[in-house]
Amino acid sequence: MMPHATATFNGKIIAETDTYEFVEGNVYFPPSSVDQTVLTPSEHHTYCPWKGQASYNNIVVDGKEAKDAAWYYPETITDKARGLKDYYAFCGAFLSFPFREHEA
Repeated sequence: MMPHATATFNGKIIAETDTYEFVEGNVYFPPSSVDQTVLTPSEHHTYCPWKGQASYNNIVVDGKEAKDAAWYYPETITDKARGLKDYYAFCGAFLSFPFREHEA
């Protein structure tokens, strides 16, 4: 069983799940587990040679904003990355996740 993963910002849970993808030190949350109401699109994008282009979102909760703090891959470019399509990752500062338990 996977450990429970939670992302919070400004005291609010913005994502929570027991089912996710763990890739390169990042927890990728299924879209259905993310509070989409706190996300606003960003103009920022990055590129990964095996995942594709990441689209970023700002997180806004009760007037406080974290710029470019969430990202996802709307399209993936390899079979290896297919499971990450539309899953959200958050800057590590917003996560509550027992990494040692997961990596053991």
